[in-house]
Amino acid sequence: MRLTDEVYLVGGGSVKDFGLSNEPDCHVYLIDGGEELALVDCGMADGDSLERILNNVRGDGLDPARIRTLILTHYHMDHAGGAARFRDRLGVEVVAPAEASPALRTGDEHAVALDAAKVAGFYEADYRFEPVAVDREVRDGDCIEVGSLHLAVIDTPGHCDGHAAYLLHGRERRYLFSGDAVFCGGRVVLQNIHDCSIQKSADSIAKLARLEFDALLPGHAVICLNDGMQHVARAHQACQSLFVPPNLVW
Repeated sequence: MRLTDEVYLVGGGSVKDFGLSNEPDCHVYLIDGGEELALVDCGMADGDSLERILNNVRGDGLDPARIRTLILTHYHMDHAGGAARFRDRLGVEVVAPAEASPALRTGDEHAVALDAAKVAGFYEADYRFEPVAVDREVRDGDCIEVGSLHLAVIDTPGHCDGHAAYLLHGRERRYLFSGDAVFCGGRVVLQNIHDCSIQKSADSIAKLARLEFDALLPGHAVICLNDGMQHVARAHQACQSLFVPPNLVW
């Protein structure tokens, strides 16, 4: 699904998102940098989800063979569970936040709170996290090139450790891929897991509120192509008032 000339939405489950791939996939974005393409997050690649995503890429008139990079926002399964399968299928370079990379490489289910998510019934008890080789670790301030475009890396822990957002400097506008750090409407996702922190989330939102961008492209739910900064400002205002922004509930 074409959002602009340089960003497409090619995946996402039907309950929380647009029904472009299987549950519980997050939004899967594709960046067209001209001579190459990149994915931001990949979902779980469960069942035929990977094939659905690739078919969506083809349906948008793009060749999946041009996808060179998979950029992960964090290590939760709905965002990164299928990374190993995408790497094997497409030969992509996997890029991930440095703090998230050890758990991605080892498949540590406690580190990524998969054990807690199974107990809560979010994932099947027999689901296993497939480790993935991380080819490049990125840190705050790093730059990721996608053809003629580039993304700035912004460390944004809070929703979990090892979370990053990415600011894409496009040809016509700027896009913030916020992962699960902040959502349209100034909402957040705070969970009862070991590495979720209200204070870290507030600090990350304050950092994002200082940026200038047009589109807010979160990991789930509504997408905002214009005036995206107002949604982050709303979350920041709630934190400044000593309260927590409203939780995104599906």
